Amino acid sequence: MADQLIISIQSVIDLNLKEVELINELFKQKLIKKGDFFLAEGQVCKQVGFITKGLMRYYINNDGEEKVYDFAKENNFVCNYESFIPQTPSLKIIQALEDCEIRQISVADLQLFYKSIRRGERFGRLVIEQVFIKMLRDLSSFYTDTPEHRYRMFIEMHPDLQQRVSQYHIASYVGVKPQSLSRIRKRIFNQK
Repeated sequence: MADQLIISIQSVIDLNLKEVELINELFKQKLIKKGDFFLAEGQVCKQVGFITKGLMRYYINNDGEEKVYDFAKENNFVCNYESFIPQTPSLKIIQALEDCEIRQISVADLQLFYKSIRRGERFGRLVIEQVFIKMLRDLSSFYTDTPEHRYRMFIEMHPDLQQRVSQYHIASYVGVKPQSLSRIRKRIFNQK
């Protein structure tokens, strides 16, 4: 089986054999059990992960209410860059929704990646640009789109996640209560 991490990086920059070997040394295997945290509230994010198997959710705890704002699945990087880059405590939480296998790299090893991989800094810049653009789109959508439109976009962008994510988490992501999501789903089903 091809290494999905290497394939993902090579989709952005070319790598030679020596660089592939270095990446395999820098990214360490880790297992995260369902329900465990990649990043807990108040922790400093010290790793960037690449999910090879499993599913995680990003959320914030707002006065005891969990508000889901993103999901990460196979072949996605996972990190709270808001904590990782300045190395400050995180207000956000990243939790495994399934047993996960990840490859992770530390802050120090990421700096070595940038320094030792010919186009490593370019790769890092392009990844951060994608994260930034996605964040701006999600923020705009939350303020301008209806919950029904956000749900339609969710099922269009992530058709595979409907069976893997609880309706409670999907409702939170869309910005409604589960009962409202049920009504939205019924309305969409009746329109077909």
